[in-house]
Amino acid sequence: MITGTSNRGLLFLNVSWWLIVSAVHAYVLSELSFTAHEILSDTLITSGLLGGISFLIVNNMRYYLPQREKYWYILFIGICVSGMSSLLSKFLFNLFLGDDAHYIQLTQHAAGIRFGVGFLLVSCIAMISLLWYNQEEQKEMNARRAEAEQLAKEAELYKLRQQLQPHFLFNSLNSISALTAIQPEKARHMINQLSEFLRGTLRKDEKQWNTLKEEMQYLELYLEIEKVRFGHRLQTNIVCEEAALDLKLPSLLLQPVVENAIKFGLYDTTGEVTIKVYAAKKENHLIVSVKNPFDPETAQPLKGTGFGLASIKRRLFLLFARQDLLTTEKEDNYFITTILIPQAV
Repeated sequence: MITGTSNRGLLFLNVSWWLIVSAVHAYVLSELSFTAHEILSDTLITSGLLGGISFLIVNNMRYYLPQREKYWYILFIGICVSGMSSLLSKFLFNLFLGDDAHYIQLTQHAAGIRFGVGFLLVSCIAMISLLWYNQEEQKEMNARRAEAEQLAKEAELYKLRQQLQPHFLFNSLNSISALTAIQPEKARHMINQLSEFLRGTLRKDEKQWNTLKEEMQYLELYLEIEKVRFGHRLQTNIVCEEAALDLKLPSLLLQPVVENAIKFGLYDTTGEVTIKVYAAKKENHLIVSVKNPFDPETAQPLKGTGFGLASIKRRLFLLFARQDLLTTEKEDNYFITTILIPQAV
């Protein structure tokens, strides 16, 4: 059922339509030199009946709109109600103007014209109302569809964010377990760092966007945990241009990218590895690149982006409807992941 301001707008259109019809009707009768009583009575009877009937038709469309293949119903109803209006108006003419035989005779001769004009007027306002209600119904359907798509997108985004942490948590707990017996101080330190990291994760779950500065602080906390796991083997080089620090990006976006770099950079090697992170402002975008070395004989990073990068790419698509915001490339023995974040103007 269509309700609200749409009905008021259509009611105003309907009333305006029949006021204009009444004015034209009265003008035509005046040009034919009828008396004021005849003009007023004829106009009120004819326009009043047709207007009341059209109002009933239009009001009925609030509750039932015929489908496209049943639009002929409108024409059929227009013929029926126009015929009823002609018969009823004839009765009312006899009732109010019965003492003027000449006028009654003229109206009887013009009955066919009155029927045709009434049919056209009623059918026209009915079709206008039908188009009006169809448009409003389409707007409501689009709004509901957009709301459903937004809810689905938010649910998928939430699911993606929740899937990023478990494997990191399991790895950290395994490392803590290994350190407990041989290096208890490091184990306690790692537990504290992990606790702070998870506390920050819970807080950030309520935020969709962070500044680059906030995200880097969170990333450094994550790297401290990883450095406890890997010791001197993991080195980092983070460079952020000053102009980029206040730019916005989706929360918890960089951690899985860096985790992916650590995975391909350290898991298949025994030596020291440096993960490089660079962030800058480029026109109206934030650009972040993560660079890690890899051994092409033991790692094949170009065969697929893995769960971490695949989830980031999916998340960026849901937020920006673009597939080109995450790219990967191989340069010598380095694997480079680049993320482009559009900024609101």
